Amino acid sequence: MKRTILRGSTLTRMICVSICAVTLLSFTGCDAGGGAAGGAVSENVTEAAENENAAEEENTVKTSENIGNGKRVYLAGPLFNQGEKEFNLKITHALEECGYEVFLPQRDGIEAALLEGKTEDEMTKMIFSLDEGEVKKADIIFMNIDGRAPDEGACVELGIAYASGKRCYGFKTDTRAVEAGMEINPMISGAMIKIFKNYDGDELVEEIKQYLSENEL
Repeated sequence: MKRTILRGSTLTRMICVSICAVTLLSFTGCDAGGGAAGGAVSENVTEAAENENAAEEENTVKTSENIGNGKRVYLAGPLFNQGEKEFNLKITHALEECGYEVFLPQRDGIEAALLEGKTEDEMTKMIFSLDEGEVKKADIIFMNIDGRAPDEGACVELGIAYASGKRCYGFKTDTRAVEAGMEINPMISGAMIKIFKNYDGDELVEEIKQYLSENEL
């Protein structure tokens, strides 16, 4: 009789242990599954956020690139040494990055090879005809007004642009002034909608980029 009781007690304990083991495994499986599901949800949320940020950045770039809407800009200014040419290019690139089409005489004007063998009178007519035509085709003139007196050719181009109803802008890094109390000749500044001024050339370029990213010329 005792043996039967012992056997029954042992069997009961074995059944209880088995039930506990199955229950534990079930909870463990639920936790693992829940953890996996939670991880998947977390990954999906992160991926969605990254996609949204990427889309916002892309839209910002597209907006910046299209703000100029293909308007034509004539960049006027001195182009007779390396420093002047490099600075003109920086301004040109800033404009082009915002969707403007820029005519830069040092880059897009008559090639030197085409002027070889020409008389001074012939060269004058070729250069003036091309530049005058490009000013009139432009929607905007962007003029470098550095120097105690700005470049003479650029001043003529400004006059043509203003008389033709073009929108005129200037930029200046030079500390020299036309006279005491008057930094820029009023016949130049008076024709312009806005003049960007900063004695640091790199900072000026960044200021122009910032303005272009927020405003249409």
